[in-house]
Amino acid sequence: MVSQPSMIEIAGLQKVFLTHKGEELRAVAGLTLRVARGEIYGLLGPNGAGKTTTLRMLAGLMTPTAGRIAVDGRAAIDSDAGLFEPMALKERIGFLTANTGLYARLSPREVLDYFGALRGLQGDNLRVQTERWIALLEIGEFAARRCEGLSTGQRQRVQIARTLVGDPPVLVLDEPTHGLDVLSNQLILKFISEAGRLGRTIVLSTHHLDEVEDICQRFGLMHKGKMLAEGTLAELRALSGKERLSAVFRELVARDDRGEPISAAAVAPAGSAAPAPPAAGGGAA
Repeated sequence: MVSQPSMIEIAGLQKVFLTHKGEELRAVAGLTLRVARGEIYGLLGPNGAGKTTTLRMLAGLMTPTAGRIAVDGRAAIDSDAGLFEPMALKERIGFLTANTGLYARLSPREVLDYFGALRGLQGDNLRVQTERWIALLEIGEFAARRCEGLSTGQRQRVQIARTLVGDPPVLVLDEPTHGLDVLSNQLILKFISEAGRLGRTIVLSTHHLDEVEDICQRFGLMHKGKMLAEGTLAELRALSGKERLSAVFRELVARDDRGEPISAAAVAPAGSAAPAPPAAGGGAA
């Protein structure tokens, strides 16, 4: 997948915060990754790994300490060149996070009209886009209700639609199924898969690892602000010796915490026989 033209290029990305004691906290430490045009990429990691910080920098909502970000062939951030154009990112990216709120006194239709107008839609184009996402995400039943009266699942559908209005070519989705019931969860995952199939580039972060096994073409596993491992599910299975993505995740993080190398040679392939114990009374060879 990475042999295709890149839609997202991140190189040497760093973010350093100062603690209340004046000490440096390196949340992202020299991250480099590429996401191909039309690819669904899963950015995974434990709490505190730097995922959300990375996604906020990618979306133009947080200033990197250092590094370069280019989207759709245009460099928007380059610390070496003194370039910082967050609007170039915001124009091309629809960003969703679990912490994003909705205007309580607006209806879903009004929210979509508002954000569509911010993206430059007017008149019939705005109306068509609003109604399109209301229909596709099954919002019609509550489209005229104030957002303050919506359930968690209903609010998340509106958030997804708000992210999509204006047809940004890149979607950055941070915990898109957070707090959803089973039916809403399935609807959102199905929609993400369909959006990828239709050619959108999607970066997806979630704690529910196994539910995205069949959605993402590649995965990046972050740990302690760095890229610990990256590849297809098959490649990560070979690397870890584990089958489920959640087990792959736990194995590679534990290996890194123990200071062991993250390499295929460091673990026997899944299903291989364990080495036989030495014969009784036998010494070392």
